[in-house]
Amino acid sequence: MTSRVKEKSWLHYYLRSTSGVIGAILVFLMVLLSLIAAFKLYPHDPVLQDIENTLKGPSGNYWFGTDQFGRDIFSRCLDGMRRSMIVSIFSVAIATVVGVTLGILGGYFGRWFDSVVVRMSDVIFAFPAILLALAIVNSLGNSWIDTSLAIAVVYTPIFIRVARGPVLSTKEMDYVKSARILGFSSPRILVSHILPNVLAPIVVQIALSLSWAILTESGLSFLGLGTQPPNASLGLMVSDAQAGSFCLVDSRIPFTFYHYRSCWSQSGRRWPSRFT
Repeated sequence: MTSRVKEKSWLHYYLRSTSGVIGAILVFLMVLLSLIAAFKLYPHDPVLQDIENTLKGPSGNYWFGTDQFGRDIFSRCLDGMRRSMIVSIFSVAIATVVGVTLGILGGYFGRWFDSVVVRMSDVIFAFPAILLALAIVNSLGNSWIDTSLAIAVVYTPIFIRVARGPVLSTKEMDYVKSARILGFSSPRILVSHILPNVLAPIVVQIALSLSWAILTESGLSFLGLGTQPPNASLGLMVSDAQAGSFCLVDSRIPFTFYHYRSCWSQSGRRWPSRFT
């Protein structure tokens, strides 16, 4: 009965939070669209080029329009979101398993092992995350597995710190000391007493790292070291759109200038000589 009351009060508090509801809706939509893309339920083939329908505006057939190669932008968004979710989940899973394991073992046993783990994480922290990921991807390759490994290496020290900190204080608790006196083995103490008490910050860090991993994967693809054409990626689409927008703007500037000058002349005023 008490657990039901607590669960109801927590849900009531969560529903009263506007930011929480908006965040939950956005996460649900993103996961739903990724699942749609996972089952290949695209309106159009995301890599199929149609030169006759290049740079089309949004319509009933093309919800987000088409790009410079006539590919459906909405279908490419779905496929890019699917790839970003796969890379982020895979990379965060690796970083969680490796980082939490090293952090718990280092914090519990201490001594030389803890020093090696801490120094290793300090070395990785010394490099900017995006630069380290760029270097790793450039040396390994451009596949999604290589990108996932690069992101995992960057985020592993974060999980080491998150797991190691609570372990240092938890292992000094009386119930942990009592378990040692009773002769419990170290694996049993780690699994039964240490891990459940450090699980909460790890779960929070996983949620944060998933969003950061999506952003990192998009950044790598934007710079040309992640997903390669003709495959779709959120960062690669931003890069293509940026290049296309510059072309469109540059081509419209002369026409806008001419139109403005014509309106000025029709108003009866003299066009300034410094603009001729």
